[in-house]
Amino acid sequence: MIRLTRHAQLRIQRRSLPLAWVEATVISPDHLVPDTDDPTLTRSYKAIPEAGNRVLRVVHRPEGADILVITAHFDRGALR
Repeated sequence: MIRLTRHAQLRIQRRSLPLAWVEATVISPDHLVPDTDDPTLTRSYKAIPEAGNRVLRVVHRPEGADILVITAHFDRGALR
């Protein structure tokens, strides 16, 4: 199950990101890397066709059997 921190909820709402895009990015990313600041976090990237192929970055970590999303936003510097 994918869960959201309060921060992630606010950012997703403020940025009008459909939850389905966030879930797709976590479940089937185009690319993923460990977070450079916190090795417990993963950064998942996915090009979103409905958004003109802009790349969504979702930062998350495992929490028991769940995945906890920390934040999500379009990444202007990500490779497509």
